[in-house]
Amino acid sequence: MATQPVSRMLRRVLRSSVRSCSSGAPVTQPRPGEPSQSAAEELSRRRQFLREHSAPFSAFLTDGFGRHHSYLRISLTEKCNLRCQYCMPEEGVPLTPKADLLTTEEILTLARLFVKEGVDKIRLTGGEPLIRPDVVDIVAQLHRLEGLRTIGVTTNGINLARLLPQLQKAGLSAINISLDTLVPAKFEFIVRRKGFHKVMEGIHKAIELGYSPVKVNCVVMRGLNEDELLDFVALTEGLPLDVRFIEYMPFDGNKWNVKKMVSYKEMLDTLRRQWPELEKLPEEESSTAKTFRVPGFRGQVSFITSMSEHFCGTCNRLRITADGNLKVCLFGNSEVSLRDHLRAGASEEELLGIIGAAVGRKKRQHAGMFSISQMKNRPMILIELFLMLQDSPPAIPSVSSWDPLGVQGLRRSVRLSIQGATLWKGCRVPQTPPLAQRGLGADSPQRHYSSHPDSDANPKCLSPASRAPAAHSGSLPASDQLTHVDTEGRAAMVDVGGKPDTERVAVASAVVLLGPEAFRLVQENQLKKGDALAVAQLAGVQAAKLTSQLIPLCHHVALSHVQVRLELDGARHAVVIQASCRARGPTGVEMEALTSAAVAALTLYDMCKAVSRDIVLGDIKLISKTGGQRGDFHRT
Repeated sequence: MATQPVSRMLRRVLRSSVRSCSSGAPVTQPRPGEPSQSAAEELSRRRQFLREHSAPFSAFLTDGFGRHHSYLRISLTEKCNLRCQYCMPEEGVPLTPKADLLTTEEILTLARLFVKEGVDKIRLTGGEPLIRPDVVDIVAQLHRLEGLRTIGVTTNGINLARLLPQLQKAGLSAINISLDTLVPAKFEFIVRRKGFHKVMEGIHKAIELGYSPVKVNCVVMRGLNEDELLDFVALTEGLPLDVRFIEYMPFDGNKWNVKKMVSYKEMLDTLRRQWPELEKLPEEESSTAKTFRVPGFRGQVSFITSMSEHFCGTCNRLRITADGNLKVCLFGNSEVSLRDHLRAGASEEELLGIIGAAVGRKKRQHAGMFSISQMKNRPMILIELFLMLQDSPPAIPSVSSWDPLGVQGLRRSVRLSIQGATLWKGCRVPQTPPLAQRGLGADSPQRHYSSHPDSDANPKCLSPASRAPAAHSGSLPASDQLTHVDTEGRAAMVDVGGKPDTERVAVASAVVLLGPEAFRLVQENQLKKGDALAVAQLAGVQAAKLTSQLIPLCHHVALSHVQVRLELDGARHAVVIQASCRARGPTGVEMEALTSAAVAALTLYDMCKAVSRDIVLGDIKLISKTGGQRGDFHRT
């Protein structure tokens, strides 16, 4: 490898010869009175100069197909300050012990080695990279590396507004912000934390500090957020954003289904129906994005087509995970530990040999979306947090009439969508490997859904053993008159102003008999409308909160908790629904629980009616009620 010192020397000469241009190409200033050269012509001229004068690229970072890997992504941490439902459970995921993660010095040592060999762009990822205490210092240290032109970060945006001034001063030059919805309530449901407005503040801060474009990454999933495509594009009218729509990609644990993927061409068709004049922009070499702009708009929109139209032929990316493994392909399952060799005292030459061998084994292209979905690979949280999609997307009715970034004319609509994923937990039923679930029969382990993360520990979890004939375990004192009519028989709301506040809990249930075909499709999550159990669960939660608007004489109750559980009953081809509500106040919550169960059942009917109209809704009943003045009620 005697050519390597010459290669590095030539690169340094090129970089230092003309300081006015980061590419090394000379810049010709226009004479007074002459028109300035267009940006496109200037970019073309620089590329031509680099092709003619560039130094030989490092053999260690060149694979067997001649691809030069000049872009390195480094994961700084596996931790995150959000708990996105499509990424991890609320309590988090098992993390690599701190001693097994790369130290700051190890990160900088590897970065220095890669830059010396020709890497000119590094992106910091996670987990959430901005929760790492020394992230500003890491950026500053990277900025000192000769030959590194771009330092970027991919973030969820929660800490961005606070840290960005320091990061910019340290040398951060590019920002990607992950944001899958423009609806605040939907955002909070997705991430199980507040913070939507902090993300918006981060986007504004990036624009204010002159970053252009500010890239916004949006993973698009059918039945989840594809109805917000036009809203996202509308943001680019007045803001220098690059909204990047990313095709849903399969990773370990996310039960990928091609029906959930919205392809690039389908998204593009949707945009062109609204903006027929949408124009395609030139693509840069090694770009992963197909970029478009609506004429007259400040920003642009891009598509990351990893699944439908891969860009493996021009891939120039390598990844280092937080625990120090080198991944040459995001979708590949082969890794090599650079950490172990570093800690074993490997020399720079030995490390380069290990890196070169790994890069040399890189395949021409990934295996394709159907094969990838069956490959064992890291969950995305342990590679880069923001693209992992866990389980199936639920949906929630929400009114998206809010204009978060102040863009005039943002399309307003009522939609049924929610970015996130379902939390599937067995209820006294053994877990089943994902690939085996497609062949489940009536007597096989069943699919369950719960709106509560601790559903396994709930003793009221519905199970086959719990479906005994209803019986009263207690009785309520009878009233000698109807409480919701006055002395003249007219409807009237009960005055609860004098009643004491007590803890009120009520549980109700319902059963939906689907029939064999609809049951199979629900069980395998193959309905064209999307995930029926998830949509029904969210509808039940919403219904409980809106009961006083649906039932005229019900008091508005400030619920402290709503839980909706759904269980598949293979013997009856049925879904059994249980809804529980809790509040502290002067009136009970049995109507909230009953409304929740009933609306969840109606939603299941709506989701399945295209398959069969022979669906029966029934057995809507109160299971228990506690905390009222007239005593408790329980069915055994």
